[in-house]
This record gives sequence, structure tokens and C-alpha cells, in this order.
Amino acid sequence: MLTGLTDLDLRLIRIFLAVADAGGITVAQSTLNVSQPTISSHLAALETRLGFRLCERGRSGFKLTDKGERFLALAKRLLTAVEEFTDEARNLDKKLVGTLKIGLIGHTPISQNARISDAIARFRRRDEAVRFSISVWSPGELEEHLLKGEIQIAVGYFWHRVTTLEYTPLFVERQIAYCGRGHALFDRAGSIEPAMLAEAQWAWRSYPLPEAQIPMRPGRITAQADNMEAVSLLILSGSHLGYLPEHFAQPYVEQGLLAPLNAKCLGYTVTFQMVTQKQRRQSPIVSAFVEDLKQAHGNTGV
Repeated sequence: MLTGLTDLDLRLIRIFLAVADAGGITVAQSTLNVSQPTISSHLAALETRLGFRLCERGRSGFKLTDKGERFLALAKRLLTAVEEFTDEARNLDKKLVGTLKIGLIGHTPISQNARISDAIARFRRRDEAVRFSISVWSPGELEEHLLKGEIQIAVGYFWHRVTTLEYTPLFVERQIAYCGRGHALFDRAGSIEPAMLAEAQWAWRSYPLPEAQIPMRPGRITAQADNMEAVSLLILSGSHLGYLPEHFAQPYVEQGLLAPLNAKCLGYTVTFQMVTQKQRRQSPIVSAFVEDLKQAHGNTGV
């Protein structure tokens, strides 16, 4: 049974994590740069130290046991804590030390990405030694990761208003209904009235749209997607109509691949929010970056 941690234990745990992330010993070989028998020997040694089996491995394939699944989550937390301890010990002279995990929605306007970059530049001028971890997810995934505490800051649009979270408006995005070049309405696009779309097939989001004043709810939604790129593919097929952010669709419009149906009456806006835990729960790192992001947006929000 494991009664204390040694350097060897940490090495064995890292090997186990590499195998689990790869989904098997064979795939993990290239990552670890060691042979299959060596990896198997290390896993067996770790299992002996723990006193239980972590995974089934053999001709039937690789699969974590129930205890292996639980140990995987525990091991990830352990190594994260070790990395954070090492960073803080190495940078005791710094005011801000640790990791900042940020989640972003995909395909935000270039101007807004520039403001996030400006906030990062402002933060880097502080007395800090912080490791940034930035991921891109769909709106639903962003909210899920934020609520689970897997990220500290999220920038996107959100349809819930959770009491433990704080929402700060940053900017507004315009979304417009488009059709692809192969669609029957393409040649008339630009002046299409909503009444003309009763029988049209639409590509729609698989997640709710927050606070959106959509001029008409399509009657025939025959395709769904959870990200803008997938929605655009459906529209570009010429088989579906759908809404896209104006800035995202513009390059396709310029190439003659998409056309707005009627920008005046078939469009809506959504507000992008910066979301964090309530002030009393924020770490100094989060508080500092929030301040820098607000400064980058002129402290005015939308």
C-alpha cells in the first residue's frame, strides 16, 4: 500500500497519466519514447505500490478499472498541485504566481481578440510569474467548465444567470441570416422578407441563444450544430439557411459563397460577457486579469 510519495512514485504516476491520455500502451510509446514492456512494467509497479489494479490491458484492449478512473482524476489534481508548488517556490519574489485558466468561445471578432491580447500584455507587465492556459469551447462547454471550476474566466455568451457567478458585458455581436450560393434564394438575397421563408430549411444551434431578439423562429429546422464552423458548412451547402456572426461570414460573402438574406430585418445581436466567480471567491491572479480585461475594453462594457 502507498504510505508516502517518492520521486519514483511521481514518475510512475506521470507514465500512468500518459497511457490513460493516449488510451493505451501502444499509442503512449511515441509520447514516452520507451518500449511497451517497459511501460507495462512501470504500470505493474505502480499498481503494486497502490495495492489495486488501475487498468485492464492485453489482447482485449486497454480500459481503466473503476478505481483507475478515480485514481486518474486524483493523479491529475496531484500533478497540478506539484506544478503550482514548484512555480510558487521558484518565484517567491513575485507578487502573482500560479496558473490562470481562461475559456473562450470560438470565432470572436478580430478586434475583440486584439483586446484580449492587449489584456494579456497588460497583465505581463505586472510583478507576476503566471502560466496561462487558454482553451476554446462552444458556449455550452464554456459554461460547464466554468461551473465545475475547471476554468477561472470565461468569455462568451451565456443563457443562465447563476447566483455564484459574476457577469460583465464586454461587447455586442451582430448575427445575420445567410444563404449559400447554391440556394434557390441566393439571387434574390438582400431583400428577402420573413414571409417568404415559411417553407425554407434552416440550420440551427444546438444550444440556446441568450437574450437574442430573433425576428422569426424558423418553422423547419432540419440540421443542428454546436459551433459556427459547422453551421457555416450547412449554409454553404446551399440546402439550409442560418444565422452567422457578420464578421465571420464576411470573407465568404466577399468570395460570393454566402449572401445575407436581409440584414435589416433578419438579424439580431447577442452580448458577450466575461464571467467569473463572485468577487469574494476570486484569487488575486483572477482579479488582476479581470481588471486588465476591463481596461482593454475601456471599462465601458458594451
